[in-house]
Amino acid sequence: MAKATVTQTISMDELLASEDAGLKQLTQGEVVDGTVLSIRKHEVLIDLGPHGVGLVPRREIGFSRALNEGDAVTASIVDPELENGQVLLSLRKAAKDKGWDELVAKMESGEIIDVSPYDANRGGLLVEYDGVRGFLPVSQLSAEHYPRVGSSDKEEILQRLNSLINQTLKVRILDADRKANKLIFSEKEAVKEGLAARFEKLTIGDSVKGVATGVVDYGVFVNVEGIEGLVHISEISWERVNNPGDYVKVGQTIEAKIIAIDKDRLSLSMKQLTEDPWMSEVDQFSPSDKVEGTVTRITPFGAFVQISPAVEALVHVSELGDGDSADPEKVFTLNERKEFVVLDIEKESRKISLGLPGKTPAKKPAAKT
Repeated sequence: MAKATVTQTISMDELLASEDAGLKQLTQGEVVDGTVLSIRKHEVLIDLGPHGVGLVPRREIGFSRALNEGDAVTASIVDPELENGQVLLSLRKAAKDKGWDELVAKMESGEIIDVSPYDANRGGLLVEYDGVRGFLPVSQLSAEHYPRVGSSDKEEILQRLNSLINQTLKVRILDADRKANKLIFSEKEAVKEGLAARFEKLTIGDSVKGVATGVVDYGVFVNVEGIEGLVHISEISWERVNNPGDYVKVGQTIEAKIIAIDKDRLSLSMKQLTEDPWMSEVDQFSPSDKVEGTVTRITPFGAFVQISPAVEALVHVSELGDGDSADPEKVFTLNERKEFVVLDIEKESRKISLGLPGKTPAKKPAAKT
């Protein structure tokens, strides 16, 4: 007896229903893998295989992410089904969730990483790394990038910080707190080990070259191969300096002598690389000589007088004949030229004392025996 053959016809709808029954439904917050299908101006389409097509808005890609068609990506589901049947995705959220664990590990290991700031404000640089947004404070920038400008010039500070946007900076992670959503970077910490080795090679008296990174009222900041140096206003020139900006401009390469090495900074001198003109010019003067000079400053304790291009002397208030009650502002006029008498010359301390002709010099106290 022949077996009966049973033929069953399955419709297309039944076939699709059967496939869907074995396909897990997507849920909000789930992480899925896909491939970049196309890149548009405001969105990116992701091939999710049997789950269809996912859409990633431009804002959900992340500032530090560059995509190409065919790239494999991991995304987090924001909405499993839009009106057009697509799945709304976020690459940034998926990277952020995964990134926190990696960031904590990198912080604990002290690993040096590369970051590229995407924006800046007066407090520092905004950075995104592994999908997590963080901050690089101004105080944590290296000497090379720290904006050394006047404290009141906030616009110039912001301008300097803006110049670092999209640049690659080497940093360490100072703090990675997922609960507080706080991620802090430090460029200063990343270069610290290299600086220690450079400091060991430097000694007081060395002549070094560097680039001026900031000019402020009290001196000039200089980047010496990543080490910060300061040329105080008193060490810029042998002549009196009123404005450091008249001598050095930002970006200018200067040569200076190391006069002190602090914990993380060099104290430098530009003038000590040149001969002190005071020493040669002072030899033309002797005690009791009559000299002409120009009053350059008037203070409660006396007047400063320029008696040669490099030599400035002091007429102390006690030399005006009326003791401490004398008022230098009533005796002298700024920029006036007068005749004076040289009373004393102290080469070691670079001091010359002057008196007025016809005035009785103040008696010096007797030396103790």
